[in-house]
Amino acid sequence: MKVIEKDGEVKQFKFEDEEGKKAFRHTAAHILAQAVKRLYPGTKCAIGPAIENGFYYDFEFDFPFTTEHLAAVEAEMRKIIKEGLPLKQYNLSRSEALKLMEKKKEPYKVQLIEDLDESEVLSFFEQGEYVEFCAGPHVTNTNIVKAFKLTSVAGAYFRGDEKNKMLTRIYGTCFPKASELEAYLKQVEEAKLRDHRKLGKELGLFALMEEGPGFPFFLPKGMVLKNLLIDYWRKLHRREGYVEISTPMMLNRELWETSGHWDHYRENMYTTVIDDTDFAIKPMNCPGGMLVYKMQPHSYRDLPLRMGELGLVHRHEKSGQLHGLMRVRCFTQDDAHIFMTKDQITSEIKGVVRLIDEVYKKFGFTYHVELSTRPDNSIGSDEDWEVATNGLKEALDEMNMPYVINEGDGAFYGPKIDFHLNDSIGRTWQCGTIQLDFQLPQRFEAEYIGEDGKKHQPIMIHRVVFGSIERFIGILIEHYAGKFPTWLAPVQAKVLPVSEHFMEYAANVVKQLEEQGIRVELDQRNEKLGYKIRQAQMEKVPYMIIIGEKEQETDTISIRKRDEKETVNSSISDFTRLISKECL
Repeated sequence: MKVIEKDGEVKQFKFEDEEGKKAFRHTAAHILAQAVKRLYPGTKCAIGPAIENGFYYDFEFDFPFTTEHLAAVEAEMRKIIKEGLPLKQYNLSRSEALKLMEKKKEPYKVQLIEDLDESEVLSFFEQGEYVEFCAGPHVTNTNIVKAFKLTSVAGAYFRGDEKNKMLTRIYGTCFPKASELEAYLKQVEEAKLRDHRKLGKELGLFALMEEGPGFPFFLPKGMVLKNLLIDYWRKLHRREGYVEISTPMMLNRELWETSGHWDHYRENMYTTVIDDTDFAIKPMNCPGGMLVYKMQPHSYRDLPLRMGELGLVHRHEKSGQLHGLMRVRCFTQDDAHIFMTKDQITSEIKGVVRLIDEVYKKFGFTYHVELSTRPDNSIGSDEDWEVATNGLKEALDEMNMPYVINEGDGAFYGPKIDFHLNDSIGRTWQCGTIQLDFQLPQRFEAEYIGEDGKKHQPIMIHRVVFGSIERFIGILIEHYAGKFPTWLAPVQAKVLPVSEHFMEYAANVVKQLEEQGIRVELDQRNEKLGYKIRQAQMEKVPYMIIIGEKEQETDTISIRKRDEKETVNSSISDFTRLISKECL
């Protein structure tokens, strides 16, 4: 609780509100720290924030803390919740706060306080005997945190700095109701079964090797999948009037200085020296796209100019942040850069939104949209920002597209629209984005001749649909649990002869299907049919084609769908039409 000392506004939030979730999870982190201190008094506390889907707290233990200790900590947390301790907030000066934390022998809290300005008044929260240096927010009583679970233990450097000491991080999650916690934990278990790293290996799609951390290897079936996505991307973009370009993977320092990356992004770039000149492997495609635009003069009649690029980019990610295909050091970005006039902003944004909507529906995703506005560190005039933001709003409003305003989270050069996908088990992924940019054309002195015969600066849209093709593949693997729809499956059908006697006819079936463009494999092993069926099911092939005596005599096939037990007799031509229909 906190005494209200002046006029103000008191707001009440529910768990469904982001502020409510943060307060709930932040309080759970305090309860975790209090339980740890009760059980292991010599432990030093660092930080414990609320995070998406839960919370964590970093500790320095004087013994090896493992997952085996979590049960005892959970039991103590339940006691604290049952005690119904009120949370009391009060303020201390910096000097008073330092004395308190030094007395409690909390060196990490002391360091955090020492880094603050001497004039600052610091906020503390107290629950029972436990006192925490913290700005909040929190719920009013520990007994509000009904359902929680400690989920894992990991190592983490203090403040994320590798130069600091490695601490022990305890992760947890919490919800107001036990039923909500149970549903979330089931989702977590389902996510483990769908883990794209596990399925990618089992299905022969990609490999991650020690020789190249963060640099994925795509295997033959994975390349089929990747190329299917690229073919689909190219088909849509040709239809929508895009031209495709390809820019070099490595460009000199002068370019990256012009774009601003050399000064602001260099730590994430791979650099080298060629003929005594600094070069960088591109972390983004846009500067190269600017050079292509500038190769020839442009008139207003040329605009909008839509240029797409499937560019391989490289970014130096810390090893601890790498995660399968979701976070890598090289990936193919399905970029497009649209150069246009101010009057074309709304219509071009609407075209991109329609394209992104079509793609996500193709894969069975629902999504929500966020419009991110001008951040504090922005560059450019107020007029440019107003025109850009209104252009995005008008496009979304005219399309009756629901969206949430994300205040102050735009790029430093312009506002943006982000698309957040919802997968089949309820998780959210940020993929597509549309960013308006007044600044890069200005940096590169890009121009076009207007209807008035004068030079004007074009406005630039940066946009991606998949985002990263590699990451999108990872999302698709988990979304479908490896059971790709027929049009996207690397192998659409597997032919399973009952015995060697029918191998010649089976090979003829394969040939006929291949001639119709169907991706098919023949299982030539001398194994029982049941074993072959189980193997095909493990490989998640959409159709199994069984060949035996009846099929050979009648020049037909028996087909069995991936998740069904029933086998249906069919002609080869009817099956071909079925596959073709599913691939539309």
